[in-house]
Amino acid sequence: MQGKGFIKFMAILLGIVCLYSLSFNLVTYNVEKKAKEYAKGDEAKEKAYLDSMATVPVYPVFGLTYQQVKSKEINLGLDLKGGMNVTMEISLAELTKSLAGNTSDENFNKALQNAQVQMNAGGKDFISLFVNEYEKLVPNGKLADFFVNPDNSNQLSPSASNSEIKSYLNKEATSAIDRSFIILRSRIDGFGVVSPNMQKQEGSNRIFIEMPGVQDKERVRKLLQGSAELQFWQVYQNEEVYGILENINKTLAVSVKNHVKDTTAAKAADTTKNAGGKLAGLTKGATENKQDTSANAKAAEAAKSNPLFSVLSIPTYTAENGQQGLRPGPVVGWVQQKDTARVNAYLHSAEVKPLIPGTLKFMWGLKPMQGTKVFELYAIKVTSLDGRPDLGGDAISNARYGYDQNNRPEVNMYMTSDGAAKWKKITAEASADPNNKKAIAIVLDNTVYSAPTVQNEIPNGVSSITGSFTVEDTKDLSNVLKAGKLPAPAKIVSDFVVGPSLGKQAIDSGLMSFVIAFIVILIFMAFYYNKAGWVANIALLINVFFIMGVLAAFGAVLTLPGIAGIVLTIGLSVDANILIFERVREELAHGKNTAVAIREGFKHAMSSIIDSNVTLFILGIILFIFGTGPVQGFATTLCVGILTSLFAAVLISRLIFESMIEKKSNITFDNNVTRNAFKNLAFNFVGHRKLYYTISALIIALGVVFYVKNGGLHLGVDFKGGRTYIVKFDKALSTEDVSKKLTEKFEGEEALVKTAGTDHSLKITTPYHISDQDPNADKIVETALRKGLDELGAKYEIGSSQKVTPTIASDIIYGAYGAILFSCIVMFIYILIRFRKWQYGLGAVIALFHDVLLVLSFYTILDGVLPFPLEIGQDFIAAILTVMGYTMTETVIVFDRIRERLSQHGKEDAAHGEERIQLINFALNSTLSRTILTSLTVFFVLIAIFIFGGDSIRGFIFALLIGRIIGTYSSLCISTPIVIDLSSDKDKK
Repeated sequence: MQGKGFIKFMAILLGIVCLYSLSFNLVTYNVEKKAKEYAKGDEAKEKAYLDSMATVPVYPVFGLTYQQVKSKEINLGLDLKGGMNVTMEISLAELTKSLAGNTSDENFNKALQNAQVQMNAGGKDFISLFVNEYEKLVPNGKLADFFVNPDNSNQLSPSASNSEIKSYLNKEATSAIDRSFIILRSRIDGFGVVSPNMQKQEGSNRIFIEMPGVQDKERVRKLLQGSAELQFWQVYQNEEVYGILENINKTLAVSVKNHVKDTTAAKAADTTKNAGGKLAGLTKGATENKQDTSANAKAAEAAKSNPLFSVLSIPTYTAENGQQGLRPGPVVGWVQQKDTARVNAYLHSAEVKPLIPGTLKFMWGLKPMQGTKVFELYAIKVTSLDGRPDLGGDAISNARYGYDQNNRPEVNMYMTSDGAAKWKKITAEASADPNNKKAIAIVLDNTVYSAPTVQNEIPNGVSSITGSFTVEDTKDLSNVLKAGKLPAPAKIVSDFVVGPSLGKQAIDSGLMSFVIAFIVILIFMAFYYNKAGWVANIALLINVFFIMGVLAAFGAVLTLPGIAGIVLTIGLSVDANILIFERVREELAHGKNTAVAIREGFKHAMSSIIDSNVTLFILGIILFIFGTGPVQGFATTLCVGILTSLFAAVLISRLIFESMIEKKSNITFDNNVTRNAFKNLAFNFVGHRKLYYTISALIIALGVVFYVKNGGLHLGVDFKGGRTYIVKFDKALSTEDVSKKLTEKFEGEEALVKTAGTDHSLKITTPYHISDQDPNADKIVETALRKGLDELGAKYEIGSSQKVTPTIASDIIYGAYGAILFSCIVMFIYILIRFRKWQYGLGAVIALFHDVLLVLSFYTILDGVLPFPLEIGQDFIAAILTVMGYTMTETVIVFDRIRERLSQHGKEDAAHGEERIQLINFALNSTLSRTILTSLTVFFVLIAIFIFGGDSIRGFIFALLIGRIIGTYSSLCISTPIVIDLSSDKDKK
């Protein structure tokens, strides 16, 4: 074997990378285990412990902090951890209207309305749709009349063509989406979500946000859909505010002292539980747990005498004379992230409010100081009687990031004409004292993004902002400055909520399916292939290690479909070994010695292995491109698994065999039971092809009958829009009774109710209020749902909920169509290139459509019969594409055997009909053992996932199960035999 040294080097290198990537999970596990032991069930103490460890080095070798290590571990998706994800849509219609000065022109607004209707029906580019609609309504109309103004005169001229306006609008739309992304990200950061995941959905005006652990739906919706407000404020200096903070600290100390006296006199034994007073909740952390260490006791005592200053540090510096002084600048305090809520409570308490003048309000900085979890507190100066800021975001005309003369990142800000005049006055006041130049705070959503010091009066409205910025900081700040320029409202068009109990159940069921499937494969391979089977098992163990390590290295989010992808990859990874082992057994049967047989087996199997894995990998890429959320998770693990499987099953197993040959070990590929399996097979697959065509046609016809009977396919919520809830009851309920009661509460709108695994768990779907633009629509629907459920006389828990608007649904439908058609085209091209016969390519594609129709037929026939819903949704499309991959894999292997047989006889093609029939039958029979064995291993895996993998993916796995059976049947009885019927009449004769 050539290149053994290089393969060993790559295996060791990949192993080190995977070990390093997975080590973060081990480190965080150890830290969190200690936190649980310390807290003894107290969640507040556990969180406080982890917060205190955030900046402490916990990785002994590399000195990484807990916060850094936590960010590098494999994150769990919502279906495993619980939480909420939303898809936000930026309203380009309102943005366009705002750019046009909110014109009342009838044709303009009609064009906007028509474009939005087309977008809702599955359109892609809103700006193009709008321009086209306007030109239809006003053939010679000039859009420049609406959009050109003094503020954009450097970008547009009054004579700009409609195509130039279109280009301008596209740039503004992209900018608006980028700005919205920055704003939403800052809001999520402020919400305190651990490991949030945000993605701009390229080619659309949507942003996907995933928030593990978040359950407060109303708070999230209010937070994300609120309008952003950019403001500029003057600020107080540190020395101007210190006296006020000192006074607050003294007042709080007296309140705490009185509080402790009162509660001690009342009941000394239980100060925490029975404490009254307005500051009881704030001082709890400082007065409980007397049995803690002396350090904690001292900290508690310090918190009594200095409640505010025990959690808030005043910025100071050491002067030249060695004395401590207050640090100049707008930052008046430093606070650990875990203590910000306590400081907020102090500053808003009844005792403290009278001490804070009306011209002062406190605001937090956006991010913690670099490398810490410490936030800066700013003192904002209110100079107007109405409490408004000195300048609003509408004063900004543009902002750009770049570099100054010293090549340092900076932001250039441009004001409107009105804004420039106000800006001149503000900057003049801030820079009036040459010995005490002051800062101006740039605030968005009551959070200070930056507070640059003003060096001089700025008369022309063009400002340069510099500081300790990274390039990313300047990009963010420039986007924030532009955020206040134009309104681009964001609304939630889909959301998905999973309760923590459902997440825990998903983890347990996912791990169970993984373990069982893994054990089944190991036993099967060891039994069927004897010692060679153990070589495959070692390669399989290494493969699983590589898969998990690569996923961790790329920061992938592990979901339940992702686990299904890993488990499925386990079944598929043995496919390469089965191909090799079956070829080795053929060579051994020809009388060759073991070493030669192994070498020839690897050599002859390689073409089939490459072709089959490439086709499945292409399907995985298509799944990733066209899918979202769980489908992408499945596609990611599938693609990673295919790559690592090739490396482990082909190269590493070859190394093991080479080592065994060198040691002259006895290598066996069978046993007494399996030795003669699949020998001397001579099925006439081609001769009976018309029978197979008839069977398939009858099943499809039956599917059509049930399609009409059932009123169409059972589309999931992500294909038709609506809301879905998974509700668990404490007893079994009739789906008809639940549906009747909920339809009544939903004002006559349909409530489709189906069992979800057991009679105690129901899946409820309704289109009630799904097109309602009212921000309270979600609450209205959930209130009606709970009213109906309350009247059923059973205890219940809403485990998960999902909302998809018709706009998203139409996009998903078109994406699904595109995925299937695109995959068929790619498969046809690949086979045409590899086998140079269009009959092969077309035969394979016809078989793909045949498989899709059969799976759909079984879905319509069995819908309502099985105890779980058979819905056509995104997961189903993922299953369909995977089934197509199975069929292509099987078909390509048969085609490879045909090509090999022709090559052995010195031919490029079997030109005559009878010869072609014999050749195809030979190829099908000689690969039958591999086809059956691979199908069985994958089938075992799917059965394990189906039984133990949980309710949430049972419908998806069922599609894979029947698809696997259909794919095997199709590759043997349809795709390859159909090549005969695609040949010319002369060839048939």
